[in-house]
Order: sequence, then C-alpha cells, then structure tokens
Amino acid sequence: MKSIFTKFFALSSIALLMLASCKKDGIKVVADTGKSGVLQASATTLVLDKTKLTDTSKVMTFSFTQPDFGYSAAVTNTLQIDAMGDNWAKPSTAVIAAKKGKQSYSTADFNNLLLKLNLAGGVTAQVQVRIQHSLGAGAPPVYSNVLTLTVTPFNLTSFLYTVGAYQGWDIGHQDSLMSATSNGIYTGVLNFTAGNNQFLIVPGKNSYDNKYATNDPQNTTSSTVAVGGPNNLYAPATPGFYTVTIDINAKTISFTPFTAYYSIIGDGAKGWNAGDDVDMKSANDGSGLWSVTLPLVSTGSIKVRKGHDWATSYGIPKTGADGVTLSSSDDNNIPVPVSGTYKITFTPNADDTKAAYTLVKQ
Repeated sequence: MKSIFTKFFALSSIALLMLASCKKDGIKVVADTGKSGVLQASATTLVLDKTKLTDTSKVMTFSFTQPDFGYSAAVTNTLQIDAMGDNWAKPSTAVIAAKKGKQSYSTADFNNLLLKLNLAGGVTAQVQVRIQHSLGAGAPPVYSNVLTLTVTPFNLTSFLYTVGAYQGWDIGHQDSLMSATSNGIYTGVLNFTAGNNQFLIVPGKNSYDNKYATNDPQNTTSSTVAVGGPNNLYAPATPGFYTVTIDINAKTISFTPFTAYYSIIGDGAKGWNAGDDVDMKSANDGSGLWSVTLPLVSTGSIKVRKGHDWATSYGIPKTGADGVTLSSSDDNNIPVPVSGTYKITFTPNADDTKAAYTLVKQ
C-alpha cells in the first residue's frame, strides 16, 4: 500500500510539473499602451532666408526622449508637421533614424517640409509639430507632446519638362510643368493634337534620364507615374487643351479639360473662318504668358481670341493705342507691318479686358 501511494505521489508531482511547464510556455510579452517621448525644438519662431538656400548649417533642431513600451522594442519615430486646423489629416512627415533622439534641418530641408503643407511663401503662419512613435504590426502608435511654431517659409519654384508626340518628340524644345512651392505637385496646360497623346515627363532639359513614364496599360489615359516605367504616358484620346497635374509624391497624374486658351485668327495668318485659328502655347511658368511663332502677311491683319470664340477677342484699342496693349472691347485688328515669320506673345490681365503683347519679326 505504501508503495502504491509513493508511486501515485511521484506521478502526481510529475503531472504538476508538466502543467506548470505548459503554463509558463504560454506566457506572452504584451506591450502596455506606451509612454510617449517628450519633444523640444531649438526655436519656436523661424523666418527662413532664401539667400541661405545652399547653406548646410542647421536652422532647426528637434530633440525628444524615446518612448517606453514596457520592454525593449524597435520603435519607428516619425516627425509630423501640420498646418493649424488640419487636425493631422495631411501632415508633412520625415522618418527619424532608429534610436536617434534628435533631428536637425538646414534652411532648404526645413523649407521643403513647410512647403508640402501648401503654406504661402513670405507669409507668417503657425504649424504644429509632434513625434509619432510606432511599433508596427497593428499596434496603435503613441504621440509626443505637440509644439506650436511660428514660421515664415519662402517660395521655391521648380519645374518638370514634357516631351511627346504632340510636339514631335523634340527633346530640345520641351514644354514645362511648374510647382510654385516645390511641394511635389506640378501643373501646366498642354495642347494634345489628334492622335498625338503619348508623352513623357522628365526632370531635366534635353535628357530622358529619370523619365516619368507609367506601368498603366498602353492606349488608356494614364493615372499613375513610375520613374523609368516601361510605357509612355497617355493623355485622353480626345484632342484639345488639358491641365496636366503630376504628383511625384503620390505617383499620380491627372488631366482636366482647359477652355481658357488663346489663338491667332485673321487673313494676316490663315484666315477668319472657323478652323483657321492658330493656337498659342502657355508658358506654364506662372506669368500667364502665351506665345506662338508663325508666318504672317502684311496684306492682312489678325486678332487674338479666347477659346476659338468671338465672345472674347483682342485687338488694337481705337483710342490710346500704345503698341504694347491690346483691348478686348470694341477694338481694331492688329496690322502686320511686313510679311515674314513673327513671334507673338500675349499676357491677358485677370479680368480679360486688356492684355500685353509683342509682335516681333524673326
């Protein structure tokens, strides 16, 4: 009997040890909600100086303590800057190197972060700054305290360039797309003629290096862009003027029909009939200038009109003509001094009542 009891006790002890072992194996490390880091900035007011664009010295430094999740964790720290009132819907972001509790910015780098918020250059504004601490894998992030900064960025216009079937694939005479604030969004007006809707966007003049093409199917209107993509970009098949917008951050492209274009009409050019318009080209540089180079004859005259329609047309004012201004009221035709090839430039004012122009023989 004693022997049986001893064996039973031994087996029971082993079973308890096994159960204890299994329970221990089932323990998981679970992060608590996390204690966020504390963020500080080297300045709360900053006016950025465009003359220091190439100066690499630091004008803003953010420092923060690392968050505590209750155990040693691989945390991704991301600086977030947002405009007041946006409620962090579309912040400008920058990932900070792992385990680094400080991030400094030069004039150019910090200005670019601010321009991504579409802040106006030369205008003082308030922004909010915080650090997002993220574990990934579905764990909710935690955030540092929020700082409010008063900043004044400066505009930094930048350009991309287009080349395509609509202009004969002439890499030496590209058109431009402009970003007024260098926020990665470029726009411009292009005229795609019938059957000539393929094109590319390039970052530099006279070169296809690092071209923006697409992975979208051929012969369909493009909606995405890819650096070095295998296919040309496609504008809509319907010919005409379009506002082209490319977002190099989101890698998207869009096309919106544009009707406020200008053309030359008259017997000094091709004629006065519908279909005789010679379209001008937008400079796409923020100036509002349109231009065209074409042959003219002195036996005729010309006018400029908007949208291939006589509702808005421009000629020499009947009174007060100065040789550089056109009027869209009851005006006279524009004479051609001598037959030859001319470059015409045209810049309308905001309400379409007057325009500056030049007529220069080439």
